[in-house]
Amino acid sequence: MLQLKYLRENKNEALKALEKRNFKDSNLIDQLLELDEKRRKTQADLDQQLAEANSLAKEIGQLFKSGAADKAQVLKERSAALKVSSKELQDNLQEAENQLRSLRLQIPNIPKEIVPSGTSEEDNIETERAGEIPSLSEDALPHWELAKKYDLIDFELGSKITGAGFPVYKGKGARLQRALINYFLDKNTEAGYQETQVPHLVNELSGYGTGQLPDKEGQMYHVTGDDLYLIPTAEVPLTNIFRDEILEEKQLPICLTGYTPCFRREAGSYGSHVRGLNRLHQFDKVEIVRLETPERSEAALDEMVDHVRKILIELEIPYRILRLCGGDLGFTSALTYDFELFSTAQDKWLEISSVSTFEGFQSERLRLRYKAKDGSKKLVHTLNGSSLALPRVLAGILENCQTPEGIKIPKALVPYTGFDMIS
Repeated sequence: MLQLKYLRENKNEALKALEKRNFKDSNLIDQLLELDEKRRKTQADLDQQLAEANSLAKEIGQLFKSGAADKAQVLKERSAALKVSSKELQDNLQEAENQLRSLRLQIPNIPKEIVPSGTSEEDNIETERAGEIPSLSEDALPHWELAKKYDLIDFELGSKITGAGFPVYKGKGARLQRALINYFLDKNTEAGYQETQVPHLVNELSGYGTGQLPDKEGQMYHVTGDDLYLIPTAEVPLTNIFRDEILEEKQLPICLTGYTPCFRREAGSYGSHVRGLNRLHQFDKVEIVRLETPERSEAALDEMVDHVRKILIELEIPYRILRLCGGDLGFTSALTYDFELFSTAQDKWLEISSVSTFEGFQSERLRLRYKAKDGSKKLVHTLNGSSLALPRVLAGILENCQTPEGIKIPKALVPYTGFDMIS
């Protein structure tokens, strides 16, 4: 959430910045600021009444001790009236705070200055392209056909067991999947990220903390009997480890990595863009999360982007990096870079990673702060990235590495797979 103090002092600046997201609801912010003014006045009145009540309590005690019971009784009546009115003010304050939170949850993060304006993915800016796109034979196959040919992934069996979007990995397909997970975790831990295993279900507070609720509740699987949510990404439990915490500056940065399955109830559609591994309801992903001071967060984002870049270079995958425009930016993000690999067999780019900084937006929701060296309490800056999402990486390897003899495994993965060819 955006801080109220920021919105009070920078309303016009905030509205101008939010235009990059095509957010132009100035009435919402006016309503929020008006309610905030009412809340602060209510708080001031309540503080005054509570102070008066405390003063009266002391005076009443002294009057009883001195034998002035009549005077004490008059003050007791005033004290009783204050108790009633202060209870009403407390109720009004709680209602105002609930309404404020509801309004604040509707306002997205402020995009950073370098975020381009735009309305959709068509307006994203390509910042880098690297890697050699292989030349495949005319009879090259898309990954779903390769998976069937070499008995690596069974999409129909997954549909039988669960439904569309839940594939079953088999034999060398399962081994390649496990190899990628271990490879990504090893690369991340070598770079200083602490491996962390987290629950695959989270409570409602965790969903609100990182911004999946109320923005994406329709995309999350909800276990209604226990009011828990299957995680859409490891970002949610990893970041919520620090909800309601006040850290010491010397603890920062905190760098974590974790492997989890991810679950997403994305709207179904048809066509090659959702075939095979292109879009799933359950998939595996290795995530990286960082907690930084505001002064270090920009450099940290660059380091995360460079980290993912090095992995893709080592895997010999042709890739490009996009800086997302305001219209394609996630609700909580201040700046996001997407990585895409080129699928030669499908002749298109496939997103395989997003690396984002949220600055203090998530921390305001999480009530996550750190105590600076000067003693002040400041919002921690949070960042996260896919390092990496497996389905499309695996699809890219199958398609781009196919040869007449079979699928050649990238050299970096051979120590993890135990084989260098699928045939």
